[in-house]
Amino acid sequence: MLKKLLLPLCLCLGSCGQIDVEHYRAEQPPLDLRQYFSGRVDAWGMFQKRSGEVVKRFHVAIDGRSQGETLILDEDFTYSDGSKQRRVWTLHPDGPGRWRGTAEDVVGEARGEVAGNALRWRYVLSLPVDGKVYQVHFDDWMYLLDEQTLANRSYLTKFGFELGQVTLFFRKQAG
Repeated sequence: MLKKLLLPLCLCLGSCGQIDVEHYRAEQPPLDLRQYFSGRVDAWGMFQKRSGEVVKRFHVAIDGRSQGETLILDEDFTYSDGSKQRRVWTLHPDGPGRWRGTAEDVVGEARGEVAGNALRWRYVLSLPVDGKVYQVHFDDWMYLLDEQTLANRSYLTKFGFELGQVTLFFRKQAG
């Protein structure tokens, strides 16, 4: 009897933590990805292990531009250990409030949904760690706090287990 109840209970509890991006539909100011990421945006962030230990801090300089319907985000990362990395996102609208995107180190295609001030962005990233490359699932949640400030919380998982979190704060340059 217990075995018959255990699976439905686990499925129910697992689904309780899932918030849909539509929950933020009425939140202000509304996030317009193309408008926010056009021009120069700087971001500061950190990666934390599951334990909460900060492992790495970083700065990202982002140059965003439109090419027709496509939004290009050219990101230059500088990490606290002095290492550098570049990622170029190519984003395409995919219907009302939906985006899809690619980058060289993204496996397949990223999918995003925008509602109100929020964006949920999901993808698999080939992540180099200590000489090896791991495919890690990212579940990004971004929230526009004001016209210039965007907060981002990313949850990294592998085989359904949380590896850690990335916290980022974006600041759009004036003008």
